[in-house]
Amino acid sequence: MEPYVFNAAKPVWLRGRQKEMNVSFVLRAVLPGGIPAEMHIAGHTDYQIFINGAFFAQGPARAGHGFFRAEEYDLAPALKNEINVVCILCAGYNANSFYLTDQPSFICAEIVSGGKTLFATGTANPFTACEYRRRVQRVQRYSFQRPFTESYVFAADYDRVFTDPAFTGPAPALEETAGKRFIKRDTPKSDYEERTAKSVRATGTAAAATPEKEFRDRSFNGVDGKGIKGYKISELEVCVVNELYGYRFTAANAAPGPAGALRLEKNGFTVYDMGRITTGYIRLALTPESDATVFAVFNQKLPADGVPDPGEDACATAVRWELAGGRRYDLVSFEPYTYRYICVFTLGAGARVDTVSQYAEHYPASGLLPKPGIGDPALSEIFDAATETFRQNATDIFMDCPSRERGGWLCDSFFTARTEYALTGKSLVEKAFLENFLMEDGFKDLPEGMLPMCYPSDHPDGTYIPNWAMWYGLELAEYKARGGDEALILWAKPKMYALAGFLARFENEYGLLEKLKSWVFVEWSRANDFTQDVNYPTNMLYAKFLDSVGGLCGDAEMQAKAERIRGQVRKLSFDGTFFTDNALRQNGILVPTRNHTETAQYYAFFTGTATPESHPALWKTMLEDFGPGRDPETQYPDVPVANAFIGNYLRLDLLFRAGEYRKLADEIRAFFLPMAKASGTLWENMTDFASCCHGFASHTAVWIKALSAER
Repeated sequence: MEPYVFNAAKPVWLRGRQKEMNVSFVLRAVLPGGIPAEMHIAGHTDYQIFINGAFFAQGPARAGHGFFRAEEYDLAPALKNEINVVCILCAGYNANSFYLTDQPSFICAEIVSGGKTLFATGTANPFTACEYRRRVQRVQRYSFQRPFTESYVFAADYDRVFTDPAFTGPAPALEETAGKRFIKRDTPKSDYEERTAKSVRATGTAAAATPEKEFRDRSFNGVDGKGIKGYKISELEVCVVNELYGYRFTAANAAPGPAGALRLEKNGFTVYDMGRITTGYIRLALTPESDATVFAVFNQKLPADGVPDPGEDACATAVRWELAGGRRYDLVSFEPYTYRYICVFTLGAGARVDTVSQYAEHYPASGLLPKPGIGDPALSEIFDAATETFRQNATDIFMDCPSRERGGWLCDSFFTARTEYALTGKSLVEKAFLENFLMEDGFKDLPEGMLPMCYPSDHPDGTYIPNWAMWYGLELAEYKARGGDEALILWAKPKMYALAGFLARFENEYGLLEKLKSWVFVEWSRANDFTQDVNYPTNMLYAKFLDSVGGLCGDAEMQAKAERIRGQVRKLSFDGTFFTDNALRQNGILVPTRNHTETAQYYAFFTGTATPESHPALWKTMLEDFGPGRDPETQYPDVPVANAFIGNYLRLDLLFRAGEYRKLADEIRAFFLPMAKASGTLWENMTDFASCCHGFASHTAVWIKALSAER
């Protein structure tokens, strides 16, 4: 972790507003063309850089509490005019989330040319600060896991601050903030590829109507300023989702057509298809005929009525602009969004729509290894979907999904880390991901020794997943095997011992974890109905965690303890046919249940609790009877099926480890080809419920690449 020192810049923010929710302002610099120029920048929470009104980049790369990653950008290629306007649009959220930490806002930036600092925050050569009241402040959150939605009020001169070298406007007072601990970003910067809508799926009109539903997610009606920070319903200036629910959309044409320039009539809408799920910043170029309110409503999948739902997946999937008529607007969203379908709706006036596109934000293509020769067209298509899924979920850390949460979840990261190494030959994002968890000595809302289930994030309600913390140890061991940084591994060891000590407090007379607190999580299936009092898959994972950490630390006693736990699980959980999921404490005695899930069997083999040699009949059943071809209504109806996360991935990994390559290829096609064809990405579940672009799912590329090497 390399410290970063700015040449001259100091961290600043709006005076007296460092802890205020959802405030924005602009920093400006005017530069001549043809000069070498670099921007050095760090901030919290988000910023966008524009050059001559054109989107250039977004940041920052995330770090753990109390640390901030600084980035360097070469501006020279974009300084194409004789006089150029460089702007930093800053936003401070100050709201807890799974995406950005709740810390006081600041921005620290400088522009350097030929060793000379031309502009720097908090110095005698400052940027020009400009108010940016066009973003409505009191709006609903985007989701429980992410902060605020976007709503704007634009006058006809809205873009002068970004484009006019002579612009002057109200200048807010700034103040220098407390000093910050800066570190250098050491992950690749994202590509920003403009992707244009491929086709029009539907057109129609909307009319005011009695709402058939309301948005009542916990991020909306559960705001209390503590567990969920935000603006309460009574405080909102705009509620974009419920405003849209007050209109009934009637599609007049559902036949796909080209996505060229078109005219929308008053209260008209058009649904565009990007061709696949993609993540980035919405761009709309349009001209309203008079004052109008324009909405962009976006979804990963298209509802039955053919019009995107602004409340998809418990998220506020819409951006709102109030526009003065009489000029052309080039609108760009501030936050990245994930979607395939986007509906442009103009309320109050007609509009000419010239461009519907997205500045897609992805792991850079230049950092990818050449695609292997796969041969099989279906596997090749799935590999492409896996690569696309990885690129959308590895922009600065490993994310579970780039849509609902953008959170850095453990366990998900174990699988995505393998993908990074397979696709890039490096572990740069993994290193940043792992070290973020090490930056704090302790996590204020969690018990001592416990790691957050996802990070950087805030968990003021104290929720944690003990299972997911264990996956950090498994990943750390594989990171070392991939040639990972020894200093990071050494740094992590005390936290691994602290975690082991915390978990040991829950051991019962058999040495097994019993009545773990908070959210015990095995996977998204019936397996998670059986997590108390003693959950055997959790104890299988516990043994694997102790074995992994013991191997890292050269701790033979820890590894011996892991084997004792495996022995107890074999003795108490295996009933001669299947491993039982759980046991309950009854009258002081631990009594096994008759719950047997497909997922529990996969955990047993994945963690080394069982092997094909130690449990050959179960291995044969798992190999031949389970998987995508099983009808759970007729074949083992008392064994609930696994879901994608993580049961089916454990299954496929077991097939790979056993050399069952033909079966592995067949099952990859069965599981994932429908996903690849439907969205060009891979999903959180085996159906399109919830996220349709999930980071762990990119692991499919690891197996396909290995299969191509076996051809």
